[in-house]
Amino acid sequence: MRKRAAVLCGAAVVVAGTITAVPADASASPPADLARAAKLTWKKCGTTDHPTLQCASLKVPLDHANPHGRQITLALSRVPHTAKKYQGPLLVNPGGPGGSGLTLAGFVASALPKAVAAQYDVIGFDPRGVGASKPALNCGPGYFNPVRPDSVPGTHAIEKANLKRAKSFADACGRKYASVLPYINTVAAVRDMDSIRGALGAKRINYFGYSYGTYLGAVYAKLYPERVRRLVLDSIVDPTGVWYDDNISQDYAFNDRHRALMAWIAKYDTTYKLGTDPEKIEAKWYAMRAALAKKPADGKVGASELEDTFIPGGYYNGYWPYLAEAFAAYVNDKNDDPLVEAYENFAAVDASGDNGYSVYTSVQCRDASWPRDWDQWRKDNWAVYDKAPFMAWNNAWYNAPCAFWPTESKKPVNIANGKLPPTLLFQATNDAATPYQGGATVHRMLARSSLVVEQGGGNHGITLSGNACLDKYLAAYLTDGTVPRGHGEVDAVCRKLADPKPLSTKAASTSARGSTLHGLLGFRG
Repeated sequence: MRKRAAVLCGAAVVVAGTITAVPADASASPPADLARAAKLTWKKCGTTDHPTLQCASLKVPLDHANPHGRQITLALSRVPHTAKKYQGPLLVNPGGPGGSGLTLAGFVASALPKAVAAQYDVIGFDPRGVGASKPALNCGPGYFNPVRPDSVPGTHAIEKANLKRAKSFADACGRKYASVLPYINTVAAVRDMDSIRGALGAKRINYFGYSYGTYLGAVYAKLYPERVRRLVLDSIVDPTGVWYDDNISQDYAFNDRHRALMAWIAKYDTTYKLGTDPEKIEAKWYAMRAALAKKPADGKVGASELEDTFIPGGYYNGYWPYLAEAFAAYVNDKNDDPLVEAYENFAAVDASGDNGYSVYTSVQCRDASWPRDWDQWRKDNWAVYDKAPFMAWNNAWYNAPCAFWPTESKKPVNIANGKLPPTLLFQATNDAATPYQGGATVHRMLARSSLVVEQGGGNHGITLSGNACLDKYLAAYLTDGTVPRGHGEVDAVCRKLADPKPLSTKAASTSARGSTLHGLLGFRG
């Protein structure tokens, strides 16, 4: 599950189709589903960063098998095309499940080369249950309020307390949203995407998804292959492991990334004064964890909250300098203020986070089967913890409501697909949230796909975050369908971006675009 990419060079290039001033499907007579589609009313909702952003809403059936039954509302955003050469809508999704895509549309439109972005209507959307869509789920407001029980169930009492929390959350979802939960899942969200396509008046869509958004896009492509024009998947979910096995795989990969942070801190001992031996630094981190389990910092940061604070460093190394400073201040100066600040900046959960988690659990628990016998969870997660302790139990409790979820599980979608045009995949070899094997697996499952690898990269979400090599392939594909073609399991390789420097150095700045992107993608997605 943690196989790393082999470096294969000498990629060839393939061009997928030709592009006219207006896609052929844009001028064709609309099919029957477009003739019946709801019309969208776009209104200005621009921000300082994205002044041309527009917003609209769309009614869709709660149950797509009953199109005339109860309706729910999806919130949409758009940055309209400005070029004469129009390539249709480009739907974007930041992952989750539970991530809001409204602002992502503005980000993607501004981060792509202007000439490329100008050819698309970049469309963001809040999937059902998320954000500005209605109803927006919030099963347990304040569920992550500190201080939570220690994630590691070292005693029966701690395990019982965590189990009680997880079950109470699942029960609350069942009470509040009994009529909605059966319809919060990936396939239902995909049906919604096709309703968006119809409302936009497009026969085919272009799609660009990060993280869980890669699974969403792959499932859309499986259900509607003839309606996919271009497909970009970045940081790819392994569709053969949804969702229990995928979470186990994450644990090992996040442990590796945490150790990479320890090695980075060791490199800058003159700054952090935590030593030059990564293993000894890691031991100091676990000693800090043990101390916080007994006495939480400022009554907020206990052992579980410390894990929450450092998990984002596994997603994006731009956070490493801040985490290292907080770590060093606690150990060397007995000062926990920077640690509390890091927790508030990277880990504290607000109402939006409560909503995102409610949708996350609703989708994952419904999408696929989970063990209902807690003995299985206990056995599997202690086995992981023995080898990869950093996130094992934290991740287990994050997903534990699925052991008690009030709806039955669906079967995962087999996304294998031989009916698509050339598609483009991006994967970092050391990604923790979606380990490398996911990209390799989807590359095999999607005929005519091309896989671009960031060799040695550990960030999650790698395009439009400062790596010009990756962005070159993305821009070429969105411009005219060009994809690289190699002669093995990898079609093109890009070098990773340099790791950040300590904040005290002149070269400390990380990619501003990268920081913005990772703020939009969030964590656990």
